[in-house]
Amino acid sequence: MKTRKIGSDLAVSAVGLGCMGMSHAYGGQDEAESIRTLHRAVELGVTFFDTAEVYGPFENEILVGKALKAYRDKVVIATKFGFRIDAGKQGVNAMSGVDSRPDHVREVAEASLKRLGVDAIDLFYQHRVDPQVPIEDTVGAMADLVKEGKVRALGLSEAGADIIRRAHAVHPISALQSEYSLWTRDPEGEILDTCRELGIGFVPFSPLGRGFLTGKIQKPEDFGPDDFRRTLPRFSPENMAGNASLVRMLEEMATEKGVTAAQLALAWVVNQGDFIVPIPGARKIAHLEQNVAAADIALTLEELKTLGDMLAPEKFAGTRYGSAGAWVTKR
Repeated sequence: MKTRKIGSDLAVSAVGLGCMGMSHAYGGQDEAESIRTLHRAVELGVTFFDTAEVYGPFENEILVGKALKAYRDKVVIATKFGFRIDAGKQGVNAMSGVDSRPDHVREVAEASLKRLGVDAIDLFYQHRVDPQVPIEDTVGAMADLVKEGKVRALGLSEAGADIIRRAHAVHPISALQSEYSLWTRDPEGEILDTCRELGIGFVPFSPLGRGFLTGKIQKPEDFGPDDFRRTLPRFSPENMAGNASLVRMLEEMATEKGVTAAQLALAWVVNQGDFIVPIPGARKIAHLEQNVAAADIALTLEELKTLGDMLAPEKFAGTRYGSAGAWVTKR
């Protein structure tokens, strides 16, 4: 697979693998199948793997570390800190707010190193901006970990342009991770322009709209009762029917091009710029292989515009998160 640069010194595969769903949020975890999928990813040339302390919580880092131990010199492992985690709770219910105090940054880094079984974290993200802690203090603590050799590169997630600039002034930021897809385009404009200007890689999570843009999800019954998506407005019964009609247009265009809807949606993201490295999730080898193949799909400017206009975010019903989760998107 072709590689792309994240920041000044991280070279990664043009499409990475988001590992969250293997242990968190979407239900139906199968560790053995997840490990097979992670191994297959390496075989296919995927070198960029994304996890976080809160996924599980903690379980996903352990899984990723165990599965990739034999390939440590071939892969870039990214993890994230920044949530308060309630002991004894599982899944998304374990998150009770944000915490990026410098002492917490160090505490989490030390714990993540142990769970991953590595000497250094390749890319260490602040998972969400903490409005109670100046970003300079947080990044200062992260930079200390780089000086100590415990972290190679720093990242932010869902941060606004001002936060990015302030953070980058303290220590170079290699990557910004935010949700970005045909139906979520919040980063376009100022945020993507800032990344381009500062030489920061952009890492879209949920580039397939949490699976909706694959065309395989038509109604809430298509995923399990404990699936996090049931809490999201875009996946409510009243919104899914209309949203599905838009995805059918994506499927028609994909058929004409000889690819799947998922591949076309992912290719649209990949073709937005050579500093962009999406991390679609995949729990099954078949889905992984489909995503990897999308990295080689070239789209013309006309095709990109047609897709962008046809599936403009304002045409979809529902917001990213409900009111209870609105704090997650604050920048």
